[in-house]
Amino acid sequence: MKKFFKTIFKINPITIILCTILLGIAAYLVGIPFIDLMELKTIDLRFVSRGPLPPGDELILAVIDDKSIEKEGKWPWPRAKMADLIDKLSEDGARVIGFDIGFLEPDENNTLMTIRRLQEHIKVLGIENQELSKHLHEAEAKADNDRLLAEAIKRSHAKVVLGYFFHMSGENLEHIDQETVREELKNIAKARYHMTRYTSQKARNVPMYQALMPQSNIPPVASATPYAGYFNVFPDRDGTIRWVPMVIQCGGKLFGPLSLQIVRAYLGGPPLSVKIAEYGIEELKVGPLTIPTTEDGRLIINYRGGAKTFSHISVSDILERNMAPGTFQDKIVVVGATATGIYDHRVTPFSSVYPGLEIHATVINNILHQQFLHRPNWAGLFDIAAIVLFGSSLGIALMRFRPITGISAAITLFLVYLWFCRYLFIYQGALLNVTYTSAVLIAVYVNITMFKYATEERQKRWIRNAFSYYLTPSVVNEIVKQPEKLKLGGEKKELSVLFSDIRGFTTISEGLTPEQLVHFMNEYLTAMTDVVFEYDALLDKYIGDAVMAVFGAPVDQPDHAERACRTALGMLEALEGLRARWDSQKISYIDIGIGINTGPMVVGNMGSDRRFDYTVMGDSVNLGSRLEAANKTYGTNIIISEFTYTYVSPLLTCRELDLVRVKGKSEPVKIYELIGESDIPQNMVDLIGQFTRGLKEYKKQEWDKAARYFSNALKILPTDAPSQLYSQRCETLKANPPGDNWGGVFTMTTK
Repeated sequence: MKKFFKTIFKINPITIILCTILLGIAAYLVGIPFIDLMELKTIDLRFVSRGPLPPGDELILAVIDDKSIEKEGKWPWPRAKMADLIDKLSEDGARVIGFDIGFLEPDENNTLMTIRRLQEHIKVLGIENQELSKHLHEAEAKADNDRLLAEAIKRSHAKVVLGYFFHMSGENLEHIDQETVREELKNIAKARYHMTRYTSQKARNVPMYQALMPQSNIPPVASATPYAGYFNVFPDRDGTIRWVPMVIQCGGKLFGPLSLQIVRAYLGGPPLSVKIAEYGIEELKVGPLTIPTTEDGRLIINYRGGAKTFSHISVSDILERNMAPGTFQDKIVVVGATATGIYDHRVTPFSSVYPGLEIHATVINNILHQQFLHRPNWAGLFDIAAIVLFGSSLGIALMRFRPITGISAAITLFLVYLWFCRYLFIYQGALLNVTYTSAVLIAVYVNITMFKYATEERQKRWIRNAFSYYLTPSVVNEIVKQPEKLKLGGEKKELSVLFSDIRGFTTISEGLTPEQLVHFMNEYLTAMTDVVFEYDALLDKYIGDAVMAVFGAPVDQPDHAERACRTALGMLEALEGLRARWDSQKISYIDIGIGINTGPMVVGNMGSDRRFDYTVMGDSVNLGSRLEAANKTYGTNIIISEFTYTYVSPLLTCRELDLVRVKGKSEPVKIYELIGESDIPQNMVDLIGQFTRGLKEYKKQEWDKAARYFSNALKILPTDAPSQLYSQRCETLKANPPGDNWGGVFTMTTK
């Protein structure tokens, strides 16, 4: 059990990925303010990347713009002018007229106040004159702009929808009593939802936007139409309007916004209905149209573009009839201000200066065309699944890939997820969370990269320390770049292996004191190792006085056979320098034998998890060892196999020695003596020529001819051991012929 928990809590890439993903999911469920704000910004970017969309043609904005202010006078205008506007729009065939303007206080009319004071004064004086009273009454009616507006609303063929607002906090309401609240609620009684259905008793306690009291239109105007809606909107923490509340509760009743009431009027006045479940608002409808909202009743505004996306017509042009007849036929007309200094400018994803009037127009357009943005029911599960899938995918990729490939994978995954979310936003209207998955991708990349950096630095130090005694610094640096080459286990590769050994070492060591022997060995092995490192070989091991080196691993070396041969020649050259020094120390003459073979070998870390050795194994390795021992038989210093010879024959001078069957192998191998570079002295060229001719006749069992050639070779170099060996063989085989099936193979009986 203890071992199990140690494995679970051990810091490794899997643990880091898992913890990062779990923290990402926890952050998503709890909500991080900064990340949530960034998510809102990504919604804006999705709007911008999508670009503007054409709106429908059923809606026109009648705007109180700078032109209207210049022609009609400063704002606010007398309500008689608004009554005239209603008349003009109604006469031109408008179907619905909505006001993003509140008539919240009585119209300040000095003429009306003067007439009413005059009527009071006449009563005080007791003057009775019917004609004067009639005249004053008619003058009062003409001067009562609120009455004129109410009458215009009543006689309009178009349905008029009024706007009002809710007080959401108690600021500046200290003087308000409950009677005033009841009167205000009475004025908007017709604006509430007609049908409210709760799925359970608990559903009645679902939290939603709560208002303290409405600020309604004055009673004469409010009672003139059954249609009214609030124009409250609430910006996000960055000041941008992205949502509109479709339900506000006040006095225990639920009310709908101006945009929804305008749609209701446009559809002929069907009921507004809302269904509330225990988790929040489940369904909101106006007649046959369903409106998707969040649990607290907010609608995500699907903006069509920037300011003036919808048609703007100046109110002054409408009052002066400066437009083609039928312009407003069967249209929704929303009246509001866009003039500098009097309109409520809002921040939207498309613009930092956007008329609030157009927000209502956009919501109307969304509802009528049923083109909504929404969070699908499965969005929460999808967001969590995306965090897990993309986080783990990137983590696995980073574990396998190098840094450049890893960052490419991170960018690719991020762009794929971003494209997918944008695609669903544009073509399905679905809002999926971008930032938490992106944050997890960033966190996974940073954490795994830091972990890899820390562990790779430790691994690099270990590799440098471990291999600095076996490899040259250049080779160590290459391994540091590719540490996967040092994993426990092996791989099959074609390599070259070199074995060297001191001839008669036992006899030499017996003549030296222990101190002298240690000094001798250190001096000899240092010189040989320097040569091995000069050609970037792997110093596999020391076996007593023997040296084993590998070429072509752990770093690939296409010229590994040539490197092995040049290392052997370098070792002989280094030995010459040592002999001169050892003569003065009265150390016996030292000679070495070297065997080289090239072929398939298994290379890698062999051993256990606790202790292993980077080495090579296989028949090709064994053959190299046998060739080193064969030098004793042929009296040579360097013997290479035919497999090595095929790589170096054009570059170095070699002579064929024999076709041998080494101990432990059934197939014969052709072996060669490595003599030196290609530019050898002429006497050596002649020697090799005579020896090669003799060997050719030897294989034909022409013993006398072969003996003559070997004799000629010995005249050139009397100490040539291979020629001496073959001269003796010719005499022996002549006396005891091997037979027709001989084939020229010499079988070695010792290792």
